[in-house]
Amino acid sequence: FGRGIQPYPQTMFTLMEVLKALAPWFTAAVVVVLTPTVKELIPQAVSNYLSSAFQDYFYSRLTYINIEEYGDFAVDQIYYAATIYLRKKINDSPKPKRFICRKAIKQNKPICDIAMGEEVIDNFRDIRLRWKLRVVRTGHHLQLQPPPDKNIFELTFDKRFKKEVVESYLPYVIDRAEEIQREKKGMKLYSPNCRRDHNLPTGQEWSCTILEHAATFDKLAMSPELKRSIKDDLDRFVTRKEWYKKVGRAWKRGYLIYGPPGTGKSTLIAAMANHLDFDVYFFDISNVDSDSMLRQILLTISNRSMIVFEDIDCTQLGKRGEEKKDVYSYSYRKYTLSGLLNAMDGLWSSCGEEQIIVFTTNHKDQLDQLDPALFRPGRMDMHVPMSYCTMDLFKMLASTYLDFTEDHKLYGQIEELLANAEATPAEIAEEFSRTEDADAALEAVVEYLKQKKIAKKSSRTEAPGAEKSSRTEDPGAALGAVVIAEES
Repeated sequence: FGRGIQPYPQTMFTLMEVLKALAPWFTAAVVVVLTPTVKELIPQAVSNYLSSAFQDYFYSRLTYINIEEYGDFAVDQIYYAATIYLRKKINDSPKPKRFICRKAIKQNKPICDIAMGEEVIDNFRDIRLRWKLRVVRTGHHLQLQPPPDKNIFELTFDKRFKKEVVESYLPYVIDRAEEIQREKKGMKLYSPNCRRDHNLPTGQEWSCTILEHAATFDKLAMSPELKRSIKDDLDRFVTRKEWYKKVGRAWKRGYLIYGPPGTGKSTLIAAMANHLDFDVYFFDISNVDSDSMLRQILLTISNRSMIVFEDIDCTQLGKRGEEKKDVYSYSYRKYTLSGLLNAMDGLWSSCGEEQIIVFTTNHKDQLDQLDPALFRPGRMDMHVPMSYCTMDLFKMLASTYLDFTEDHKLYGQIEELLANAEATPAEIAEEFSRTEDADAALEAVVEYLKQKKIAKKSSRTEAPGAEKSSRTEDPGAALGAVVIAEES
């Protein structure tokens, strides 16, 4: 080789056989040592073979695992965990050259993720692993509605460690991601991106923002007994994973919160979320057009979350077997009560765990129009009444808003007025928010309750007469009916 002599074909064949046999041990060293000057002195066939042998040897030792962002119905657990895990890793010791950073209005600091095509190197038990974010084109650009592209994580490592990576490393990533989630500060508030014209592409079911609500059980205007009962029930729920598995039930629990507007239903939900550190998904079922869309959206909800169906009495759900007409489009909806029940605690419910399902209503008496199966134990396990303001609740509000914990000369009068005025905690809180002077605030509440009592009495005396007079057009007969109604 030093003289640039071309060997005979038979000699070349023998040399190739030798190089092939010894390639796993010295190919890398030979390739590194070979400089452009040396390559000019050896036959082109030998140079090409050395490069090819080195690449074959190197890449033959690697294996690849592709982790897609979405499965058939929901975000893949490994992909979701890898996103959180790698986000923490690059924040602690950033090595990639490119990042994608974003920040919501209420977030304390930006969140950085790896950019498309960028790599992150990780080490686990002396195994070197390479994460790379890629996009897979799934449709042709000439298609009218091409399917959405897929984001995947490509995980590369030495194939000798395949079993350890699959059985130990990936579970470690999932567990570590869950720890990071539990350590995070702040919760998220989700709302659905439902559209009536067509089904949503997977991954676009929800939009979210940071949930910052100051409500806690300590500040909640609620009887101490009921407050303690709800807190104990929540604490017991989050510690009973094995119990739910033992009895064969999905790890979920349902709450029905009912009461007039302004009694604190939304505040209670925020207090529950803060107590558990759960994300909150507000679900408007009136925008759902089919059972398949309902199932698709519910299955994308993460674990450790609260799913809230507000004003369940106002939905188009009837009893099973009945159809309700949509007053906006004058067409029959395709989603059914059975679809909702199956998503809540049927076979599909096993796809999520450690979830709280909350129904709210302002008019519990109107729930008779819905199927009782929706509210039975096992679906709505705990019914929580939210009442008008009582004297005990009034004192809690006075302590919260006015820092006033002593008895007051107006308390006796206020207690009597509260028994008849039907004032909500929200109405009392509004009066308290207008001044920080305790005496002035309490006097304002007395005046407000007096006016509310008068208005309530007036509405009660007018209603019977209006009802009786509407039954006939004869003035004499109508007046006689009103007199009879008043005397009775």
